[in-house]
Amino acid sequence: MTDQSEPDFAALPFSHPFRVAALPTRKPRRFDLKPDAAMRREIAAFLDILAIKALTFRGTLAASGRHDYVLEAELVAVVEQACSITLAPVRTEIRETVLRRFIADFEVPEGNEAEMMAEDDTDEPLGEVIDAGHLAVEALTLALPIYPRAPGAVLGEAGFTAPGTEPLRDADLRPFAGLAGLKATLEDALNSGNKAASESSTDPKITDGS
Repeated sequence: MTDQSEPDFAALPFSHPFRVAALPTRKPRRFDLKPDAAMRREIAAFLDILAIKALTFRGTLAASGRHDYVLEAELVAVVEQACSITLAPVRTEIRETVLRRFIADFEVPEGNEAEMMAEDDTDEPLGEVIDAGHLAVEALTLALPIYPRAPGAVLGEAGFTAPGTEPLRDADLRPFAGLAGLKATLEDALNSGNKAASESSTDPKITDGS
């Protein structure tokens, strides 16, 4: 059976970084990312799903105020995952709007403010590099069905209990990977990736924003 454990986001396979210092300030920087078949296979293997039949991440990266930037994009994908019950291939079409605000003077919230921020995950600290490829993988990961189900697949209702206790059903025993925890893992990885990318500012693969 396919292992649905969380992937290691420190090794994101798809990268398309923009150096912030080279981004235009008067007009949006447009991007249209379409990873080829080989890269889609790498991303699928990384996410432990069967296949990514199509993937497009298209949008703009624009200055906001004097120092901040806003990324607005649309993710469109067609993926195949193993049915969580029968393991048969399940195809899903995904279309997600992605919004990220990169704040130069970002302050880590505390207390009640931190709880409010947890509900709004669009704000991130601005580093020297914004990696649209990493954001595409993040958006795709959060959009994937946790338990894909083929048409007609039905989960059994076998009960497991000790004398005098309430029976546990299969639904109670299924592992649940919370998206909030996954998001935290993603953010840690993206911050590490931005730092690493900024330290490699001479890398010719970094887009200059022109």
